[in-house]
This record gives sequence, structure tokens and C-alpha cells, in this order.
Amino acid sequence: MPRDEIPPGTLYLLILKTLARSGQLHGYEIANSIQRISDEVLQVEEGSLYPALQRMLIKGWMTAKWGTTAENRRARYYQITMTGRKQLTAEMARFERVIGAITRVVEAV
Repeated sequence: MPRDEIPPGTLYLLILKTLARSGQLHGYEIANSIQRISDEVLQVEEGSLYPALQRMLIKGWMTAKWGTTAENRRARYYQITMTGRKQLTAEMARFERVIGAITRVVEAV
């Protein structure tokens, strides 16, 4: 099955939701989790993921610390903050509003 691009404006939502669900993850684990849970439909490219993570750190939505992976590689581990959880709530509300509007347009007779 072909992979699709992540819809514009949803990357923060997907990252925050993944961290809220899974706890502390490094970048590759975040991208892999989104791909796996979406049944391989969504793929987060490195060129989008890491700049987004950096912006989210600056906004205070997550914290990061360096650690070692199971493969003994150095990686930065991210964890959602309380501010990030509030942002996740706002992102979910915005997403549901947009999806509802799209659904109404598509299903209109």
C-alpha cells in the first residue's frame, strides 16, 4: 500500500499524541510509531520531524535529554510536558473541527 504525506498542520498533533501515549521516545521511535499505528500509510520524513521537534522544544511542549538506544547509539529522547498536553488538547480540538467541516462538505447533497 502506498504511503501518503502527512496532512499539513497535523505533524505537531501526531508527535504530541505519540509522546502522550508512549512516554519518552527518540526521534526514530516517534516516526516509526506514527508509521506503524497508521498501518504504514503515514511516513514522517527526517527533514520534517527534527525541525518540528526543535520548534516544539522551544515552545516548551516537550523536554529532551540525551541517552543511549538499545543498539548502543546516542539519541535524544523527548517527553511531553504539561504545556505540551494543553497544546495537544488544543490541536485535537482544531483537528476535530476541521475533519467535521471536511466531512460536512464531502457528504453534502
